[in-house]
Amino acid sequence: MEQKVSIKGQRKHAKTAALLSIIPGVGQLYNRQVIKGLFFLIVTVLYFYGFSGLFNMGFWGLITLGTEVPRDNSVFLLAEGLIAVLVLAIGILFYYLNIRDAYKNGEQRDMGLTVPSFKASFSNMIHRDYPYLMVSPGVFLLIFSVIFPILFSFALAFTNYNLYHMAPAHLADWVGFKTFADIFTVDIWRSTFFSVLGWTVIWTLVASTLSIVLGIFFAVLVHQKDLRFKKFWRIILVLPWAVPGFVTILVFAAMFNDSFGAINTSILSFFGIKAIPWLTEANWTKIALLTIQGWLGFPYIFVVTTGVLQSIPEDLYEAALMDGASAWQKFRSITLPFILMQMTPIIITQYTFNFNNFNIIYLFNGGGPAMPNSTAGGTDILVSWIYKLTLKSNQYALAAALTILLSVFVIAIALWQFRRSHSFKED
Repeated sequence: MEQKVSIKGQRKHAKTAALLSIIPGVGQLYNRQVIKGLFFLIVTVLYFYGFSGLFNMGFWGLITLGTEVPRDNSVFLLAEGLIAVLVLAIGILFYYLNIRDAYKNGEQRDMGLTVPSFKASFSNMIHRDYPYLMVSPGVFLLIFSVIFPILFSFALAFTNYNLYHMAPAHLADWVGFKTFADIFTVDIWRSTFFSVLGWTVIWTLVASTLSIVLGIFFAVLVHQKDLRFKKFWRIILVLPWAVPGFVTILVFAAMFNDSFGAINTSILSFFGIKAIPWLTEANWTKIALLTIQGWLGFPYIFVVTTGVLQSIPEDLYEAALMDGASAWQKFRSITLPFILMQMTPIIITQYTFNFNNFNIIYLFNGGGPAMPNSTAGGTDILVSWIYKLTLKSNQYALAAALTILLSVFVIAIALWQFRRSHSFKED
């Protein structure tokens, strides 16, 4: 007890240095680290000198989003304000490191140890914090290339930025959760949102499941011992994956064309079936899209499943055979559980990918056909509807709000699937 009290009482230099570091660098000077103290002090002065204008204009713009047209642009002011917030966060981190450094070196003085020189401190930092120094440039790049756009989209959802609140004629305003409320209260947005959301869920479940089932089925089929020409069949089944996806989609779009497509003019007419409106009737377009995605998606699952099948111990099948298990029982009790256990992360990514699979929806038919009393096409999923709201309708705030809802939905589903699976649990 006495030793604890004495140690507590010996933290005089540490506390004093930390207190003096309210002005960056002074704590280091107190600890007789002149070069380091001057470094912290100079960086602080340069920081305030260089970013004072950004803070002044940035925070004013972030709060007001402008007060006068055509001088002010709400979007530019919002972006500048968010940059000011990020720069301030970096400055706060630097300020914390300054206080922490002064306190740690003050503790060394309290323990009767010699405070390291600038050269020794630099050498220690290189050896101790080398990984952090290496990743720090990437972190700064990540902040302004990834985090900033996310923050900008998030902030935009709480404004009324749209065709009627755009520079240079108009300014945008903060409206809180009004944009989110409009999605569920304004008739045209509510009906379109639930219609598009319903099709998005159906599309995700059916398209992903179809690809997964086909991939696993063909992998198990080709894996059979008595099958001849295995290499040939594997090459054939991988070929759809070898062709760029956008090329395949455009070819299928031509094949499914109502007037001159090969599906109607050659295949269906050969069997005496009348032409099907693949591109002008929403339900038929959905069937075509699901078929195409099944074709595009199964080769990847086939390749991965083939690798998983190679790793299943043969002893398990031999033991099952000795117990009199049938082929179906071996598949259900050994093959399928092993595949699902190893491939759960990949299967989850298939669902999340198709939930946001913009390419096939847009390239095949532009999300069409057009639907009456709706701002979305008959086959638009959420991500393609957001694209149309942004670039065709200039409903930027609404698109940003939908993006947030979309992200929350995808993250929640992915986390739920990960928690239910055992792929990431340690034995």
